[in-house]
Amino acid sequence: MDPIGGKLLEIARDELGYTEKGDGYTKFGDWYAKNIDGDHNPYFKTAPWCDMFLAWAADKAGVEEQAGQFAATPAHAKWFDEHDAFGDEPTPGAVVFFDWSGSKDIDQIDHVGLVEKVDGKTVHTIEANADGYKLMRKTRDMDSIVGFGYPGKVEVEQKYTPKHAAPPPKVENLTAATPNIAKAQETDAKEHPESIVPAQEMLLGGLLALVLCGTAALAVGKAAKAPSAAPIRVRKRGKHHRPATAPVELPVEVTTADLDAAEAGTTIMPALSLAAAHEAEDREFWGRIAHLEMDEELSFWNSLHDEAVRETVG
Repeated sequence: MDPIGGKLLEIARDELGYTEKGDGYTKFGDWYAKNIDGDHNPYFKTAPWCDMFLAWAADKAGVEEQAGQFAATPAHAKWFDEHDAFGDEPTPGAVVFFDWSGSKDIDQIDHVGLVEKVDGKTVHTIEANADGYKLMRKTRDMDSIVGFGYPGKVEVEQKYTPKHAAPPPKVENLTAATPNIAKAQETDAKEHPESIVPAQEMLLGGLLALVLCGTAALAVGKAAKAPSAAPIRVRKRGKHHRPATAPVELPVEVTTADLDAAEAGTTIMPALSLAAAHEAEDREFWGRIAHLEMDEELSFWNSLHDEAVRETVG
């Protein structure tokens, strides 16, 4: 049994007994004119319908790519031959082509049907437009048969679709948010015409500002290394202790207003101002004790001189 032809046989058995109307009209010809013929020619509604029935059955079975859809029987047989699916071996489910003159010429084919069963040299068929008006079973011998088309041998290009692939998004879905963005930009343009900046430029400007600020912060960190809070220094000779809560005296050229303005305008100015304040305080401190250091050193040398004098006198 041809696997594709078997599906056609199931459809054909359900339609057994169908008879064309008095004027030759059939639902199969009507369907063919509307769905297959590109010109929708009404001629097919009353035309000989043996092959148009097979086209209809193939559509119902979902095997039109393997069975073909034709109205002209010679063209149908040639189509099978082009697909290397035409031969002379009777097989249940095969499409059988007839020439009543007994020739074996594809161009002389007159009629078509489906092989339902094979009994030696006898072929049992189901044929549309049999005896000129009906869908019925017939018994044929090999003398009138030109050949057979095997739908199961027709190779169809497989269309691969991943099992879990989602359907591609529609264009309207991808651009659904565009009207809202455009509307917002239009409103902003009306209220602030001087501040119109394309979205792409705003994004690039923001990224550039972020990079520049980050670079500046790293440079300041390496140069000043100013902590966020005043450090506690170890009391050693030459150093002094500064508690975290001690007031900071600003340089003459820096006022509290300058610090407030800097803090309001940037995030790195407070750290820079604090470092400058610490440095200024250090300069002032050492300036005030410089004379003390000189006195201390002179006292040290004087003590050595006194000691040397005592030893000499003694």
